Amino acid sequence: MIFAMDSSVEWLLFLVVFLSISISSSSADRIGIPRGAAVLKKHHLPSKRAFSGDLHTYFYTQTLDHFDYKPESYAIFQQRYVINYKYWGGGAVTAPIFVCLGAEQALETDLQTIGFLDINAARFNALIVYIEHRYYGESVPYGSREEAFRNAYRMGYLNSAQALADYAEIMADIKNNLQASHSPVIVIGASYGGMLASWFRLKYPHLALGALASSAPVLYFDNITPSDAFYSIITKSFRETSESCYQTIRRSWSVIDSYASQPWGLSVLSSKFRTCYPLNSASELKKELESIYVVASQFNQPAYLVNRVCAAIDETQTDDILFKIFAAVVAFNGNNRCYINPPTPESQTVTGWKWQTCSEMVIPIGVGENTMFQPNPFDLNTFINDCIRTYGVAPRPHWITSYYGGNDFNFILQKFGSNIIFSNGLRDPFSAGGVLEHISKSIQAVTTTYGSHFLDLFPKSGNDPEWLTKQRNIELRIIKGWLVTYYADLKAFQKG
Repeated sequence: MIFAMDSSVEWLLFLVVFLSISISSSSADRIGIPRGAAVLKKHHLPSKRAFSGDLHTYFYTQTLDHFDYKPESYAIFQQRYVINYKYWGGGAVTAPIFVCLGAEQALETDLQTIGFLDINAARFNALIVYIEHRYYGESVPYGSREEAFRNAYRMGYLNSAQALADYAEIMADIKNNLQASHSPVIVIGASYGGMLASWFRLKYPHLALGALASSAPVLYFDNITPSDAFYSIITKSFRETSESCYQTIRRSWSVIDSYASQPWGLSVLSSKFRTCYPLNSASELKKELESIYVVASQFNQPAYLVNRVCAAIDETQTDDILFKIFAAVVAFNGNNRCYINPPTPESQTVTGWKWQTCSEMVIPIGVGENTMFQPNPFDLNTFINDCIRTYGVAPRPHWITSYYGGNDFNFILQKFGSNIIFSNGLRDPFSAGGVLEHISKSIQAVTTTYGSHFLDLFPKSGNDPEWLTKQRNIELRIIKGWLVTYYADLKAFQKG
C-alpha cells in the first residue's frame, strides 16, 4: 500500500522515529522513557541552507557549571544561537524579543519545526532568537560529542537547571549588546522545551515577561499523573478511529509471541516484516511496532498518521493479522528495502536524553491493563537499578517537583506565578501530564480536542483546521495582553 505525500507532510512523517519505548524489564528498554520532542532521522535533517537569508548564527562563550566555584566549574564551551532581525522594531522602542528554548536536539530541528515565531514576529515587530540546548547540536562541551558523553562525570553538567542558566546568560548578553534592556522577552518551547519555557518564567521572571509552553508534561513527575495515562490516550485515539484496527493491534502481540515461541518463529517473523537483520527476540519487533503507534498518535496531525495506520490495517484483505500489521508498517514508513531494526547509529539526541531521564527527568510511564498494548507497569526500583548499571548513578525521581514544583501545582502557581500559557492537544499522549485548566487570569490553559504534540507551534499550512487557527489566535491574544500591560507599567515606572 503506497501513499502519496507532499514535502511538508513527508518530513513530519519521520518525526520522533528514535523513540525508545519500555517493552521489557531490560536495562536498554527501561531507561528509554518516550521522548516528546521532534527529532528527524539523520538523513532527513535540514541542510545548512536553513542558516541563509535572515538568520544569523552566533556562538556564546558559555560557563560549564553555573552553580559551583570549583576550578573545573569555570571551563567553557561555545553555545550556538541564531537571531532573525528582519521584523524587529529595535531596542529604542522596546520592541519585544521572542526566544525559542532549544530542547534535546540540534538547533536545525527547531528552525524547521517551530514556525510560531517567524509567522507572528511581524505583527509584534519582534526579534527572533533560537538557542541551542547544551550538549546537543554544536553546543557541546569538552570539544566533541565523544568527550562530552564519555562518562557520568562529564554528563553531569547536562541538566535542566544548567540549561536555564545558559539561556539566562545569552538573553542578558543579547539585550545588552542590542541596547534593549527594556525589551520584553517571551520564551517559547515545545515538549521538554515547553517545560523549560514554563520553568524559565518561574525561575527568571526578571528576564522573561511570559512563556508559551506547548505540550509540556510538567505534571508527569513524582506520580502526580497516573503512570498508565500516556498509553491510555494512545489507545483511545486508535479505538475512536477504528474499533477493528484497535482489536487487530491488541490481538497481534500474542500472535507475535506465539510465533516467537517456535524454533523457527523468529525467522518467520523476520520474513513477514522484512527486517533489515534477523530478529533476535520478539521484543525487538514489538518495540518497533509500539514506536510506530506512539508516534502516530503523538504526531497524528497534520498527516493523520493514526488514520493512515488504521486504514492500512482495515483495508488489507486477509485473515493474517501479522500481514495487516505489516501493511501498517509500510503505510507509516513508505516503501523501503527493509523496515524493522535498520542499521541506525545512536543519535546525539538519544544519547543525551537517556542520560537526562536517568538523572532528573524521571517520567514514570508504564503500560496498564486496559490498553491495546501488552501490560508493562512502570517499576521505579527496576528503573533505578537499570540506570545505576548503565551510568553508575541513581536517578532523582523527586527532584523536578522539589526544584520546579508539581505537587499542589495549581495552588502554588496561583499564588506565585504569572504569564504562562500551557497549550495542549488532547490527542497527544503527553497531554495527560499537562496543565489542562486555567490556574489564574494570567496562567491559562489552551486545549484542543483533536490537537497533537505541539501542533500549535508548527508552521502554518493552508490545510490547518479552524480549531487550530483559533487556538493560535487565543495564544496571540494572551501574549498581546501581557505586552500591553507591560508597556503601560513601564511607562508609568519611567514617569515616576
